[in-house]
Amino acid sequence: MEVFIREKENRGYAMAREGEARAGAMTFRKPSEDHIIIDHTEVEPEFKGQGVGKKMLYKIVEWAREEGIKITPLCPFAAAMFKKLDDIQDVLKK
Repeated sequence: MEVFIREKENRGYAMAREGEARAGAMTFRKPSEDHIIIDHTEVEPEFKGQGVGKKMLYKIVEWAREEGIKITPLCPFAAAMFKKLDDIQDVLKK
């Protein structure tokens, strides 16, 4: 599964693809150069239960670390993952 990030101006997304099929997307807003707000996660029905959302979140976290960005998880899925996973707390905006 391929996961990549695209950003344009003050918005962006992580997208997961399996071959030609779109597996899911996680969108974010970028109110400043060092802060993003994850606002939506969507996984296609045929990919549910395969960890697609988590893969997209980890891709965004990896990118945030490289760019020195903090994350506010407003999306219920991302918020739950930040509460559950200790290894991504370093990018959480407090």
